[in-house]
Amino acid sequence: MTGRGGTLAPDKVREPTESESIDTARPWNVVVWNDPINLMSYVVYVFRKVFGHSKARARKLMLQVHHEGRAIVSSGPLEQAEIDVATMHSYGLWATLEQP
Repeated sequence: MTGRGGTLAPDKVREPTESESIDTARPWNVVVWNDPINLMSYVVYVFRKVFGHSKARARKLMLQVHHEGRAIVSSGPLEQAEIDVATMHSYGLWATLEQP
């Protein structure tokens, strides 16, 4: 615990190793997770509206979410992936980022 308004700083900052570094040039995946709330038709609608997927592609992704528990719905630079995750949240879908 620290005093008022203070923060506790580490004694020594360790530099990340090569294996720990984040490669921002690699694409980030937006993962949508299954939930017990949203209708399948609504999920298809959101995928089509937000990502411009065809009806067949949106339905395939929705079924993957439904049966496997998750699906990667888009991939790209970190900034765009963060926007896509926030957009999924605004539509009430559960989404996260991952870097393969």
